[in-house]
Amino acid sequence: MSLVSQIILNADKELRYLSIGELQSIQNYLRTGEIRTTISAKLRDNEKEIIQQAGKAIFQIHPEYIAPGGNAEGPRKRSLCLRDYGWYLRLVTYGVITGDKNSIEKIGIIGVREMYNSLGVPIIGMIDSINCLKEATIKTLEADEAAIVEPYFDFIIQGMS
Repeated sequence: MSLVSQIILNADKELRYLSIGELQSIQNYLRTGEIRTTISAKLRDNEKEIIQQAGKAIFQIHPEYIAPGGNAEGPRKRSLCLRDYGWYLRLVTYGVITGDKNSIEKIGIIGVREMYNSLGVPIIGMIDSINCLKEATIKTLEADEAAIVEPYFDFIIQGMS
């Protein structure tokens, strides 16, 4: 749900008009619409390179993951790990477009710790992975674009912690 939809639904639940602050939030959101769509397109278009950079970085931090017996041992397991990178990057684009973290929470954070624990994936490794994905993503963006994207990665990281 977008920031605009959420604000309207909240006001409607309380049977009231939008407040000055809510109208300003909507105005600020709409003002950043073009940059949000640009960011989303950049992340989509650079997904392969971002994931490749993030994958290299995480396996430098945790070489034990690709060592015999590691969670990402062999090409099949490694590709499954990197597939998750694409999923998280896509979630970030949803947040960027909607201007809201609710879509990330509903689609990707609820239950994520339990899922990774049940698969035997170390949570610290997932947090490190998302940090690597964040850093690789930021390298593809301008400073103002990175400032918009970073909070969504931080939200995912916080949800895993």
